[in-house]
Amino acid sequence: MNGAQLTLDILKQHGVSCIFGYPGGAIMPVYDALFESEITHYLCRQEQGAAFSALGYAKSTGKVGVCMATSGPGVTNLITGLADATADSVPVVAITGQVPTALMGTDAFQEVDVLGLSLAVTKHAFQVTDVNELEKTLHQAFEIASSGRPGAVVVDIPKDIQISEVNPQLVLLESSSLPEPSSDSILAAKQLITQAHKPILYVGGGVALGNAVEELNFLAKTTGIPSVSTLKGLGTVDPTDENYLGMLGMHGTKAANLSVQECDLLLAIGARFDDRVTGKLAEFAPHAKVIHLDVDPAEVSKLRKPDVSLLGDFKHSIPALARGLAVRTEVDAWRNECRLKKAKYAFEYTMEGTEYEQQIDARALLHRLSAIMPNNTVVTTDVGQHQMWVAQHMQFTHPQNFLTSGALGTMGYGLPAAIGAQIARPEDCVIAVSGDGSFMMNVQELGTIKRFNLPVKVLLIDNTKLGMVRQWQRLFFEKRFSETDLSDNPDFIQLANSFDIPGQTINRAQDVEQGLQRMLQSSGPYLLHVKINEDQNVWPLVPPNTANQAMLEG
Repeated sequence: MNGAQLTLDILKQHGVSCIFGYPGGAIMPVYDALFESEITHYLCRQEQGAAFSALGYAKSTGKVGVCMATSGPGVTNLITGLADATADSVPVVAITGQVPTALMGTDAFQEVDVLGLSLAVTKHAFQVTDVNELEKTLHQAFEIASSGRPGAVVVDIPKDIQISEVNPQLVLLESSSLPEPSSDSILAAKQLITQAHKPILYVGGGVALGNAVEELNFLAKTTGIPSVSTLKGLGTVDPTDENYLGMLGMHGTKAANLSVQECDLLLAIGARFDDRVTGKLAEFAPHAKVIHLDVDPAEVSKLRKPDVSLLGDFKHSIPALARGLAVRTEVDAWRNECRLKKAKYAFEYTMEGTEYEQQIDARALLHRLSAIMPNNTVVTTDVGQHQMWVAQHMQFTHPQNFLTSGALGTMGYGLPAAIGAQIARPEDCVIAVSGDGSFMMNVQELGTIKRFNLPVKVLLIDNTKLGMVRQWQRLFFEKRFSETDLSDNPDFIQLANSFDIPGQTINRAQDVEQGLQRMLQSSGPYLLHVKINEDQNVWPLVPPNTANQAMLEG
């Protein structure tokens, strides 16, 4: 076989059944091999769409997502998606074409320095210059992408390597194993837990990546310790747990933020003390001792030095920590205090003032959608106000059911990620919640939905503004609304119809129920276009460089 055929053969060995990509000159031999391959290729309408579809596939399943592009602009269009995957620790392998090795370094047509471009935003990058190294390199790419802290890996394959003959070898790679925390560290952590009177579980996205959702919930229920979640951790803790306080941070719930600020022990599990979570770092959980569980040693002590660190596989470290612990009566008063905060500061889904009587409250809309959508629905978002409303007002039964761009905050993520999730989970309902600004960034992927007849639902929340930027301009830039007006948006229903996607527009509160039901009951793709008031903002909000208890509430 040649290098292109070998590439697809290795992908099959790793259980790859689908690829998201876009062809071009330097990757053409692989696409020629695809013509007779059992692997299904999903033609996206731009390479960034392919990368985000691979992310959606990976995040909704826990498997490695695969995307593919040609050299030059094909690779540069992938870069944002690869950066997003690495920032959010999502396992993705990108296969990229490159000009023939004899032309490399000559500024040949569509040549770019793939290694130079990608090394800064990937977990690792390879460039294959010997066809006999191709097999081992591809195996390494999958191992690196999925092991430890996952991320994106690029394999750049020059065109002459793709067409060169090669004899496949049986390549055996040693699987990397995660360390296990020492018994002394476990004992020290347990001592802190048994001494604490106001403990909090601070749950991040790493728990789901470590396939330890059940273990985390066992720890929470065994100890009765109140818990909070990061944006990427949503869905990890059982949302019906009476001790779960919701998301913390810049747009976190008041109960979560106040409780964390008052706690005397913080158990950070798969979380990294991100600035959007901590607010002013020096004043974050100021009275708390810290136990930090993680798989990545680079995260421990990076921003907050823990009193005890447990480095290793959550499948082992969390049960080891939970073993022998129980609900302590000494924490009863704290539990009751947290529950009272949760009840006292719960969101209310009404809008005050006669001017809003007939208008749609985005928060109430999403809260209602959460209540009536199928239990295993996958919800993707873009980035902005709608993203924070989803995080605040919807509940998820598993972290693989909520897909969003966390660390990089990439607009244009939601629609292609929903495509990847729908392909990965064809029996489940998939809803892309987007804003009118974000939706236009990868709107071309409606063509992918049409071609493959994917039943993706799009809930488009439209305030004719770049809402989050405008909210900050209102609060911190003296209402100088610079370049946030989108009042010349297209007719979104007509746009969807041009891709044979039905839909409707609603702008009155009384039409919300009917609109949501029609969207959910549609057997194919559907666009529900929801017009809201441009002045509806996200609350609470912790201003930058401010402690989390100093929330603005509108």
